[in-house]
Amino acid sequence: MSETVGDVQVLEFRLEDRKYCIDIAHVDEIVDKKELTPLPNSDPRVEGVMDLRGTTTTIINPKKVLDLDETETGERVVVLESDGEGNVGWLIDAVTQVVSIDTDDVDESVESGSVRGIVRQDDDFVVWVKPAEINS
Repeated sequence: MSETVGDVQVLEFRLEDRKYCIDIAHVDEIVDKKELTPLPNSDPRVEGVMDLRGTTTTIINPKKVLDLDETETGERVVVLESDGEGNVGWLIDAVTQVVSIDTDDVDESVESGSVRGIVRQDDDFVVWVKPAEINS
């Protein structure tokens, strides 16, 4: 019998001292944060917009959606695949790794609006988030 390989690859990243992940299929690229232009009267989760190779990209702070205290400002941006609604990036503290997981190992009993489930990793938990819920 062969070793089972996880059937989904996820990008693991850090917000404050917690680990989160999203399906790698949603990720277009990862870049360093550049100067952000604030948008007046925008949703509190929107940090501003950034020029990414001539494309205006809306930068969202997932910490505001997930009710995390902000002790540090993210220096990396995960740019998500565009669904035609314009480019969106998430301000994160650090990219940890890309890992394969078996969806059978995801505890979906904790699913909520922005959370798909919890991935158990050694003695740690990684929160699997839903991009559409963070972005809207």
